[in-house]
Amino acid sequence: MEKASGLVKIMKTVKVAIVRAPGTNCDIETAHAFSIAGATAERIHINALTNPMLEDYHIIAISGGFAYGDYIASGKIFANKLRYKLYGGIKDFVSSGKLIIGICNGFQSLVKCGLLPGTARGFAEQNVTLSYNDIGRFQDRWVYLKADSDKCIFTRGIKSLYLPVNHGEGKFMAKEGVIHRLEKNGQVIFRYVDETGRAAGFPWNPNGSAGGIAAICNETGNVFGMMPHPEKFLYAANHPRWTRECVKPGGRKIFINAVQWIKENF
Repeated sequence: MEKASGLVKIMKTVKVAIVRAPGTNCDIETAHAFSIAGATAERIHINALTNPMLEDYHIIAISGGFAYGDYIASGKIFANKLRYKLYGGIKDFVSSGKLIIGICNGFQSLVKCGLLPGTARGFAEQNVTLSYNDIGRFQDRWVYLKADSDKCIFTRGIKSLYLPVNHGEGKFMAKEGVIHRLEKNGQVIFRYVDETGRAAGFPWNPNGSAGGIAAICNETGNVFGMMPHPEKFLYAANHPRWTRECVKPGGRKIFINAVQWIKENF
């Protein structure tokens, strides 16, 4: 609690559900990211999650890893769980304006269940995908990102980022008309760029994504997915050149934005 103008103001507890599955391996880091942003984060196995339980949370986070071993395709089994086990609860969650973030494997799951690009009401038919990297190998490197839109609640005020990627299937693909619509609607949030902020090929674009697209949101900005890992750059010492450069932990702002927005709007 804090005192404001002589009155006692009760601080809102922002609750985050970190939804995991066998093979998820970034859930602890994601929970920590939300914790230092001021939220209460709970790691929950997707099999234990029910539609009524979702009402207790303000943010859903699906973190990185290899859920269900990435059998069939990265994120596909997790995506089916979201769409067919939790359809009603997630649809209401999105429609109410609450927030969902998917990072790396979580982004793959949101795309393949139809929540991204999705609609303001939740699910849609899948019309984009994240496929095998052009280079044909897993990529583990740091990348430069440039903001393309301020539409997304998670990323408002962020102009650029430097974050790690760890994936084998991160190539964003869609029909030209779909990409044009995303760009027109401001749903392309980050693009891969070189250190000067210009569009560039490999290794700056580590997977060959169309238009260098690294992150998108839904049409209302409350569902967000990105391939790079903000939860892996929460402290200056996470940076690969932290002993030689003055760096700020760029990943924190994404989680702070989300928690602050919930406090102000719910």
